[in-house]
Amino acid sequence: MRRSLPALCIALCLLLTNGCWDGISRATAATVLSVKGRVVFGSGQRDDLVPITLKSRIHQGNMVRSSEGASLDLQLVPGALVRLTADSEITVEELKLIKDGNETADGMRNRSARIRMTRGRILLLFSKPDTSGSHLAVLAHHVTVNPDSSCLSSVWSDGTSTRVTCARDKVTAFSAAEAPVTIAAGYFQQWPAGGLKPLVAAETAAGQIDVRDSIEAGERLLEQAVRLQNRRPF
Repeated sequence: MRRSLPALCIALCLLLTNGCWDGISRATAATVLSVKGRVVFGSGQRDDLVPITLKSRIHQGNMVRSSEGASLDLQLVPGALVRLTADSEITVEELKLIKDGNETADGMRNRSARIRMTRGRILLLFSKPDTSGSHLAVLAHHVTVNPDSSCLSSVWSDGTSTRVTCARDKVTAFSAAEAPVTIAAGYFQQWPAGGLKPLVAAETAAGQIDVRDSIEAGERLLEQAVRLQNRRPF
């Protein structure tokens, strides 16, 4: 018994060290804020797709597809909110939280989300917290949208062309063959690149629609996220 006590103490110390100092990493699920029309999700096989409801939990690896006239509002992780518009398809590639081992409400150290868009459009409201790391990446064709600060933006792709429009603050996007582009509020960039600099959104019909829809979606997403937080017991 005496010989096993030191070993037990060492094992306990290692467990506490890993839990409290390195943090506990775990996969999480996206929360459905609202759904309009027919939106389905599943592993990606046609026979596995089921309609999304307010009780659905969308996990890493799930594909989400919206029908004509449909839309879906999601909280991927706290601070990363998206609206999937009609006739769109995405795959959730990563949803991860890293918390301190004490599991307290303020123990969040990092959160990350990555989604791949096959086609359609998503509207993003990203809020980067001051107290912890938060990472969001959207992959659309050969373009990666990677906000490094809070922003409100739109990402559209038909599988060949991709357009990123910023409605508030700024967003960074890049393709493998080009340097990163910072897109300020009221501007958009399209790939394959139509120019070296982002264009004024107000000068095109698509840009105007992106900005208008982003602002409307941002207000709605924020309202729903606040209500979700108020419903929780902490």
